Amino acid sequence: MIKTFAEGVRAAHAALLVFACAVVFAQAPADTAPRMTPLFQAGDGGVHTYRIPAIAITTKGTLLAFCEARWRSTSDTGNIDLVMRRSTDNGASWEAIVTLVDDGDNVCGNPCPIVDRKTGDIILLITKNIGSENQDALMNGEASPRTPWILHSSDDGVTWSTPVDISAHARKPDWRWYATGPGHGVQLADGRLVAPCDHSTGPADADLHSHVIFSDDAGGTWQVGGVLPGTTDESIAVELANGDLYLNMRNMRGDHRRYVSTSPDRGVTWTPARMDAALVEPVCQGSALRLSLEKDGGKNRVLFSNPASEKRENMTVRVSYDECGTWPVAKTLWAGPSAYSDLVVCGDKTIGCLFERGEKSPYETITFAQFPLEWLTEGKDRME
Repeated sequence: MIKTFAEGVRAAHAALLVFACAVVFAQAPADTAPRMTPLFQAGDGGVHTYRIPAIAITTKGTLLAFCEARWRSTSDTGNIDLVMRRSTDNGASWEAIVTLVDDGDNVCGNPCPIVDRKTGDIILLITKNIGSENQDALMNGEASPRTPWILHSSDDGVTWSTPVDISAHARKPDWRWYATGPGHGVQLADGRLVAPCDHSTGPADADLHSHVIFSDDAGGTWQVGGVLPGTTDESIAVELANGDLYLNMRNMRGDHRRYVSTSPDRGVTWTPARMDAALVEPVCQGSALRLSLEKDGGKNRVLFSNPASEKRENMTVRVSYDECGTWPVAKTLWAGPSAYSDLVVCGDKTIGCLFERGEKSPYETITFAQFPLEWLTEGKDRME
Protein backbone atom coordinates (compact mmCIF):
# COMPACT_ATOMS: atom_id res chain seq x y z
CA MET A 1 0.00 0.00 0.00
CA ILE A 2 1.35 3.46 -0.94
CA LYS A 3 1.69 5.58 2.21
CA THR A 4 3.00 8.95 0.92
CA PHE A 5 2.72 11.18 -2.11
CA ALA A 6 6.47 10.74 -2.80
CA GLU A 7 6.12 6.99 -2.68
CA GLY A 8 3.22 7.28 -5.11
CA VAL A 9 5.30 9.32 -7.53
CA ARG A 10 8.16 6.84 -7.31
CA ALA A 11 5.76 3.96 -7.93
CA ALA A 12 4.24 5.75 -10.92
CA HIS A 13 7.70 6.45 -12.37
CA ALA A 14 8.66 2.82 -11.89
CA ALA A 15 5.50 1.62 -13.60
CA LEU A 16 6.08 4.04 -16.47
CA LEU A 17 9.66 2.83 -16.83
CA VAL A 18 8.53 -0.79 -16.93
CA PHE A 19 5.89 0.07 -19.53
CA ALA A 20 8.39 1.98 -21.66
CA CYS A 21 10.87 -0.88 -21.51
CA ALA A 22 8.13 -3.30 -22.45
CA VAL A 23 7.23 -1.15 -25.46
CA VAL A 24 10.87 -0.95 -26.57
CA PHE A 25 11.25 -4.70 -26.11
CA ALA A 26 8.07 -5.35 -28.05
CA GLN A 27 9.17 -3.08 -30.87
CA ALA A 28 12.74 -4.37 -31.11
CA PRO A 29 11.93 -7.41 -33.24
CA ALA A 30 10.06 -5.17 -35.70
CA ASP A 31 13.38 -3.49 -36.51
CA THR A 32 14.63 -6.77 -37.94
CA ALA A 33 11.34 -8.04 -39.35
CA PRO A 34 11.37 -9.06 -43.02
CA ARG A 35 10.80 -6.35 -45.60
CA MET A 36 8.40 -7.71 -48.22
CA THR A 37 8.61 -6.25 -51.74
CA PRO A 38 6.34 -7.71 -54.44
CA LEU A 39 8.48 -7.73 -57.62
CA PHE A 40 6.12 -9.50 -60.00
CA GLN A 41 2.33 -9.28 -59.57
CA ALA A 42 -0.24 -11.24 -61.54
CA GLY A 43 -1.75 -8.98 -64.18
CA ASP A 44 1.17 -6.53 -64.36
CA GLY A 45 2.05 -5.72 -67.97
CA GLY A 46 -0.86 -7.83 -69.18
CA VAL A 47 0.78 -11.03 -67.93
CA HIS A 48 -1.69 -13.49 -66.42
CA THR A 49 0.74 -15.03 -63.87
CA TYR A 50 4.40 -14.81 -62.91
CA ARG A 51 5.94 -18.04 -61.64
CA ILE A 52 9.19 -19.96 -60.96
CA PRO A 53 11.52 -17.48 -59.22
CA ALA A 54 15.32 -17.55 -59.20
CA ILE A 55 17.75 -15.00 -57.81
CA ALA A 56 21.48 -14.35 -57.83
CA ILE A 57 23.93 -11.68 -56.68
CA THR A 58 26.67 -10.57 -59.05
CA THR A 59 30.31 -9.93 -58.15
CA LYS A 60 29.43 -6.21 -58.12
CA GLY A 61 26.62 -6.75 -55.61
CA THR A 62 23.71 -6.39 -58.05
CA LEU A 63 20.66 -8.55 -57.34
CA LEU A 64 19.11 -10.26 -60.37
CA ALA A 65 15.59 -11.66 -59.94
CA PHE A 66 14.32 -13.98 -62.69
CA CYS A 67 10.99 -15.68 -63.34
CA GLU A 68 8.56 -16.88 -65.98
CA ALA A 69 5.95 -14.53 -67.45
CA ARG A 70 2.98 -16.78 -68.21
CA TRP A 71 0.91 -14.66 -70.55
CA ARG A 72 -2.39 -16.51 -70.77
CA SER A 73 -2.83 -18.72 -67.69
CA THR A 74 -1.12 -20.30 -64.71
CA SER A 75 -0.32 -23.36 -66.84
CA ASP A 76 3.21 -24.68 -67.43
CA THR A 77 2.24 -24.79 -71.13
CA GLY A 78 1.67 -21.93 -73.58
CA ASN A 79 3.22 -18.56 -74.28
CA ILE A 80 5.83 -18.21 -71.51
CA ASP A 81 8.73 -15.73 -71.56
CA LEU A 82 11.78 -15.42 -69.31
CA VAL A 83 11.92 -12.04 -67.52
CA MET A 84 14.17 -10.27 -65.01
CA ARG A 85 14.46 -7.31 -62.62
CA ARG A 86 17.70 -5.78 -61.26
CA SER A 87 18.54 -4.02 -57.99
CA THR A 88 21.80 -2.14 -57.51
CA ASP A 89 21.08 -0.98 -53.95
CA ASN A 90 20.68 -4.22 -51.96
CA GLY A 91 17.01 -4.63 -52.79
CA ALA A 92 15.85 -1.15 -51.71
CA SER A 93 14.66 -0.40 -55.26
CA TRP A 94 14.27 -2.39 -58.45
CA GLU A 95 14.49 -1.60 -62.14
CA ALA A 96 11.55 -2.30 -64.43
CA ILE A 97 10.83 -5.79 -65.74
CA VAL A 98 12.78 -6.70 -68.88
CA THR A 99 12.21 -9.70 -71.14
CA LEU A 100 15.32 -11.81 -71.68
CA VAL A 101 13.92 -14.63 -73.83
CA ASP A 102 10.74 -14.58 -75.92
CA ASP A 103 10.15 -17.47 -78.32
CA GLY A 104 6.70 -16.52 -79.54
CA ASP A 105 4.00 -18.90 -78.32
CA ASN A 106 6.56 -21.37 -76.95
CA VAL A 107 7.79 -21.99 -73.39
CA CYS A 108 11.01 -20.37 -72.13
CA GLY A 109 11.48 -21.04 -68.44
CA ASN A 110 13.09 -22.74 -65.48
CA PRO A 111 15.76 -20.07 -64.81
CA CYS A 112 18.98 -21.32 -63.19
CA PRO A 113 21.53 -18.49 -62.81
CA ILE A 114 25.16 -19.10 -61.84
CA VAL A 115 27.63 -16.28 -61.14
CA ASP A 116 31.24 -16.98 -62.14
CA ARG A 117 33.21 -15.36 -59.33
CA LYS A 118 36.44 -15.48 -61.38
CA THR A 119 35.18 -13.58 -64.43
CA GLY A 120 32.12 -11.79 -63.08
CA ASP A 121 29.98 -13.27 -65.87
CA ILE A 122 26.44 -14.43 -65.15
CA ILE A 123 25.50 -17.73 -66.78
CA LEU A 124 21.77 -18.34 -67.11
CA LEU A 125 20.51 -21.83 -67.91
CA ILE A 126 16.92 -22.21 -69.10
CA THR A 127 14.74 -24.75 -70.88
CA LYS A 128 12.47 -24.48 -73.91
CA ASN A 129 9.66 -26.52 -75.38
CA ILE A 130 6.84 -26.10 -77.89
CA GLY A 131 4.06 -24.16 -76.18
CA SER A 132 1.23 -26.31 -77.51
CA GLU A 133 2.72 -29.54 -76.05
CA ASN A 134 2.14 -30.09 -72.33
CA GLN A 135 4.20 -32.01 -69.77
CA ASP A 136 2.03 -35.15 -70.02
CA ALA A 137 2.63 -35.30 -73.78
CA LEU A 138 6.35 -34.77 -73.20
CA MET A 139 6.58 -37.52 -70.58
CA ASN A 140 4.52 -39.90 -72.71
CA GLY A 141 6.94 -39.43 -75.59
CA GLU A 142 4.22 -37.85 -77.74
CA ALA A 143 5.91 -34.45 -78.05
CA SER A 144 9.24 -32.95 -78.96
CA PRO A 145 11.67 -33.21 -76.01
CA ARG A 146 12.29 -30.24 -73.75
CA THR A 147 15.76 -28.79 -74.32
CA PRO A 148 18.36 -26.91 -72.19
CA TRP A 149 19.73 -23.56 -73.37
CA ILE A 150 22.28 -21.06 -72.09
CA LEU A 151 22.74 -17.31 -72.24
CA HIS A 152 25.17 -15.08 -70.39
CA SER A 153 25.88 -11.50 -69.39
CA SER A 154 29.30 -9.86 -69.04
CA ASP A 155 28.02 -6.46 -67.89
CA ASP A 156 26.33 -7.17 -64.58
CA GLY A 157 23.07 -8.31 -66.14
CA VAL A 158 22.44 -5.21 -68.26
CA THR A 159 22.65 -7.03 -71.61
CA TRP A 160 22.47 -10.72 -72.47
CA SER A 161 23.67 -12.99 -75.25
CA THR A 162 21.36 -14.84 -77.62
CA PRO A 163 20.36 -18.22 -76.10
CA VAL A 164 22.31 -21.26 -77.36
CA ASP A 165 20.99 -24.83 -77.32
CA ILE A 166 23.32 -27.06 -75.26
CA SER A 167 21.36 -30.29 -75.74
CA ALA A 168 24.23 -31.97 -77.60
CA HIS A 169 26.33 -32.22 -74.43
CA ALA A 170 23.84 -31.56 -71.56
CA ARG A 171 21.00 -33.89 -72.45
CA LYS A 172 20.83 -37.61 -73.27
CA PRO A 173 18.86 -38.73 -76.34
CA ASP A 174 16.20 -40.69 -74.45
CA TRP A 175 15.33 -37.89 -72.03
CA ARG A 176 11.87 -36.38 -72.55
CA TRP A 177 10.99 -33.79 -69.92
CA TYR A 178 13.94 -31.62 -68.86
CA ALA A 179 14.22 -28.83 -66.30
CA THR A 180 17.13 -26.68 -65.21
CA GLY A 181 16.89 -25.72 -61.52
CA PRO A 182 14.66 -23.92 -60.98
CA GLY A 183 16.65 -21.69 -58.67
CA HIS A 184 20.34 -20.79 -58.61
CA GLY A 185 23.21 -23.09 -59.49
CA VAL A 186 26.60 -23.06 -57.75
CA GLN A 187 30.25 -22.48 -58.48
CA LEU A 188 32.50 -24.84 -56.52
CA ALA A 189 35.72 -23.76 -54.83
CA ASP A 190 37.75 -25.08 -57.76
CA GLY A 191 35.75 -23.04 -60.28
CA ARG A 192 33.45 -25.77 -61.58
CA LEU A 193 29.93 -24.55 -62.43
CA VAL A 194 27.16 -26.93 -61.36
CA ALA A 195 23.50 -26.68 -62.37
CA PRO A 196 20.95 -28.89 -60.57
CA CYS A 197 18.47 -30.32 -63.10
CA ASP A 198 15.93 -33.08 -63.64
CA HIS A 199 14.56 -35.12 -66.51
CA SER A 200 12.18 -37.95 -67.35
CA THR A 201 12.69 -41.15 -69.32
CA GLY A 202 9.05 -42.26 -69.32
CA PRO A 203 5.52 -41.35 -68.26
CA ALA A 204 5.55 -42.42 -64.57
CA ASP A 205 6.79 -40.65 -61.44
CA ALA A 206 9.37 -43.44 -61.14
CA ASP A 207 10.76 -42.23 -64.48
CA LEU A 208 11.64 -38.80 -63.04
CA HIS A 209 15.29 -38.32 -62.10
CA SER A 210 17.31 -35.54 -60.50
CA HIS A 211 20.71 -34.96 -62.08
CA VAL A 212 23.33 -32.23 -62.44
CA ILE A 213 25.25 -30.83 -65.35
CA PHE A 214 28.64 -29.15 -64.90
CA SER A 215 31.15 -27.02 -66.76
CA ASP A 216 34.88 -26.66 -66.18
CA ASP A 217 35.41 -23.98 -68.83
CA ALA A 218 33.28 -21.08 -67.55
CA GLY A 219 30.12 -22.38 -69.20
CA GLY A 220 31.61 -22.95 -72.63
CA THR A 221 30.82 -26.67 -72.62
CA TRP A 222 28.77 -28.86 -70.27
CA GLN A 223 28.74 -32.48 -69.17
CA VAL A 224 26.00 -34.60 -67.62
CA GLY A 225 26.94 -35.60 -64.08
CA GLY A 226 25.48 -38.27 -61.83
CA VAL A 227 21.83 -39.27 -62.19
CA LEU A 228 19.73 -40.15 -59.14
CA PRO A 229 17.32 -43.12 -59.08
CA GLY A 230 13.70 -42.42 -60.02
CA THR A 231 10.98 -40.49 -58.21
CA THR A 232 12.92 -37.27 -57.54
CA ASP A 233 13.04 -34.23 -59.77
CA GLU A 234 13.53 -30.48 -59.07
CA SER A 235 16.66 -30.01 -56.99
CA ILE A 236 19.09 -27.50 -55.47
CA ALA A 237 22.82 -27.90 -54.74
CA VAL A 238 25.22 -26.70 -52.02
CA GLU A 239 28.97 -27.28 -51.70
CA LEU A 240 29.66 -28.62 -48.21
CA ALA A 241 32.57 -27.54 -46.00
CA ASN A 242 34.45 -30.79 -46.72
CA GLY A 243 34.18 -30.28 -50.48
CA ASP A 244 31.33 -32.74 -51.06
CA LEU A 245 28.35 -31.62 -53.11
CA TYR A 246 24.91 -31.82 -51.49
CA LEU A 247 21.71 -32.20 -53.50
CA ASN A 248 18.29 -31.51 -51.97
CA MET A 249 15.41 -32.86 -54.10
CA ARG A 250 11.68 -32.75 -54.53
CA ASN A 251 10.23 -36.16 -53.86
CA MET A 252 7.34 -37.79 -55.73
CA ARG A 253 6.95 -40.83 -53.42
CA GLY A 254 3.99 -39.41 -51.52
CA ASP A 255 5.61 -39.27 -48.06
CA HIS A 256 5.81 -35.44 -48.01
CA ARG A 257 9.50 -35.20 -47.20
CA ARG A 258 12.52 -33.92 -49.12
CA TYR A 259 15.18 -36.36 -50.29
CA VAL A 260 18.90 -35.66 -50.21
CA SER A 261 22.15 -37.10 -51.55
CA THR A 262 25.85 -36.18 -51.56
CA SER A 263 28.60 -36.46 -54.14
CA PRO A 264 32.26 -36.95 -53.11
CA ASP A 265 33.48 -36.23 -56.65
CA ARG A 266 31.93 -32.84 -57.49
CA GLY A 267 28.74 -34.19 -59.02
CA VAL A 268 29.98 -37.19 -61.02
CA THR A 269 28.45 -39.82 -58.71
CA TRP A 270 25.90 -39.68 -55.88
CA THR A 271 25.16 -41.61 -52.71
CA PRO A 272 21.75 -43.33 -52.52
CA ALA A 273 18.99 -40.78 -51.99
CA ARG A 274 17.62 -40.69 -48.44
CA MET A 275 14.70 -38.96 -46.78
CA ASP A 276 15.33 -35.94 -44.57
CA ALA A 277 12.50 -36.37 -42.08
CA ALA A 278 12.81 -32.76 -40.86
CA LEU A 279 12.04 -31.25 -44.25
CA VAL A 280 8.30 -31.59 -44.73
CA GLU A 281 7.02 -30.63 -48.17
CA PRO A 282 3.80 -30.64 -50.21
CA VAL A 283 5.63 -31.84 -53.37
CA CYS A 284 7.13 -28.50 -54.27
CA GLN A 285 10.42 -26.88 -55.16
CA GLY A 286 12.80 -25.73 -52.41
CA SER A 287 16.01 -23.71 -52.16
CA ALA A 288 19.25 -24.18 -50.23
CA LEU A 289 22.21 -21.82 -49.93
CA ARG A 290 25.55 -21.52 -48.18
CA LEU A 291 25.42 -18.56 -45.77
CA SER A 292 28.86 -18.78 -44.17
CA LEU A 293 31.90 -20.99 -43.66
CA GLU A 294 33.93 -21.59 -40.53
CA LYS A 295 37.18 -21.46 -42.51
CA ASP A 296 36.28 -17.90 -43.53
CA GLY A 297 36.08 -16.84 -39.88
CA GLY A 298 32.40 -17.43 -39.18
CA LYS A 299 30.27 -20.48 -38.53
CA ASN A 300 29.24 -23.22 -40.91
CA ARG A 301 25.70 -22.19 -41.85
CA VAL A 302 23.43 -23.44 -44.63
CA LEU A 303 19.94 -22.08 -45.30
CA PHE A 304 16.91 -23.92 -46.67
CA SER A 305 13.50 -22.59 -47.74
CA ASN A 306 10.25 -24.27 -48.81
CA PRO A 307 6.55 -24.37 -47.90
CA ALA A 308 6.88 -26.49 -44.75
CA SER A 309 3.49 -28.15 -44.92
CA GLU A 310 1.66 -30.86 -46.82
CA LYS A 311 0.00 -28.01 -48.74
CA ARG A 312 1.56 -25.09 -50.56
CA GLU A 313 1.60 -22.73 -47.60
CA ASN A 314 3.81 -21.73 -44.66
CA MET A 315 6.98 -20.56 -46.42
CA THR A 316 9.69 -21.40 -43.91
CA VAL A 317 13.41 -20.64 -43.75
CA ARG A 318 15.73 -22.96 -41.82
CA VAL A 319 19.36 -22.92 -40.70
CA SER A 320 21.73 -25.87 -40.39
CA TYR A 321 24.98 -25.64 -38.42
CA ASP A 322 26.18 -29.18 -39.24
CA GLU A 323 26.27 -29.11 -43.04
CA CYS A 324 22.64 -30.05 -43.68
CA GLY A 325 22.59 -32.89 -41.15
CA THR A 326 20.01 -31.22 -38.90
CA TRP A 327 17.91 -28.05 -39.08
CA PRO A 328 17.56 -26.69 -35.51
CA VAL A 329 16.33 -23.26 -36.61
CA ALA A 330 13.06 -22.92 -38.52
CA LYS A 331 10.95 -19.78 -38.81
CA THR A 332 7.85 -19.01 -40.83
CA LEU A 333 8.37 -16.24 -43.35
CA TRP A 334 4.79 -16.27 -44.68
CA ALA A 335 2.08 -18.46 -43.15
CA GLY A 336 -0.31 -18.11 -46.07
CA PRO A 337 -0.31 -19.62 -49.56
CA SER A 338 3.25 -19.98 -50.91
CA ALA A 339 5.17 -22.25 -53.24
CA TYR A 340 8.50 -21.93 -55.10
CA SER A 341 11.39 -19.91 -53.63
CA ASP A 342 15.06 -19.08 -54.04
CA LEU A 343 17.57 -17.75 -51.52
CA VAL A 344 20.37 -15.20 -51.81
CA VAL A 345 22.84 -13.49 -49.46
CA CYS A 346 22.75 -9.75 -50.16
CA GLY A 347 25.73 -7.45 -50.19
CA ASP A 348 24.92 -6.15 -46.71
CA LYS A 349 24.83 -9.78 -45.39
CA THR A 350 21.07 -9.79 -45.03
CA ILE A 351 19.23 -12.82 -46.37
CA GLY A 352 16.91 -12.55 -49.34
CA CYS A 353 14.14 -14.98 -50.25
CA LEU A 354 12.37 -14.55 -53.58
CA PHE A 355 9.17 -16.58 -53.31
CA GLU A 356 5.68 -17.15 -54.65
CA ARG A 357 3.18 -15.63 -52.22
CA GLY A 358 -0.48 -14.72 -52.04
CA GLU A 359 -3.54 -14.31 -49.84
CA LYS A 360 -5.77 -16.86 -51.58
CA SER A 361 -3.33 -18.49 -54.00
CA PRO A 362 0.47 -18.84 -53.98
CA TYR A 363 0.62 -17.41 -57.49
CA GLU A 364 -0.61 -13.86 -56.88
CA THR A 365 2.90 -12.38 -56.54
CA ILE A 366 6.57 -13.20 -56.56
CA THR A 367 7.81 -11.30 -53.51
CA PHE A 368 11.33 -10.45 -52.35
CA ALA A 369 11.63 -10.85 -48.56
CA GLN A 370 14.75 -9.48 -46.89
CA PHE A 371 15.82 -10.00 -43.29
CA PRO A 372 18.90 -10.40 -41.07
CA LEU A 373 20.03 -13.68 -39.60
CA GLU A 374 19.16 -12.22 -36.18
CA TRP A 375 15.45 -12.22 -37.10
CA LEU A 376 15.63 -15.80 -38.29
CA THR A 377 17.34 -17.04 -35.14
CA GLU A 378 15.45 -14.70 -32.78
CA GLY A 379 18.64 -13.02 -31.65
CA LYS A 380 20.50 -16.25 -30.83
CA ASP A 381 22.84 -15.97 -33.81
CA ARG A 382 24.01 -13.06 -35.91
CA MET A 383 26.51 -12.53 -38.70
CA GLU A 384 29.81 -11.33 -37.26
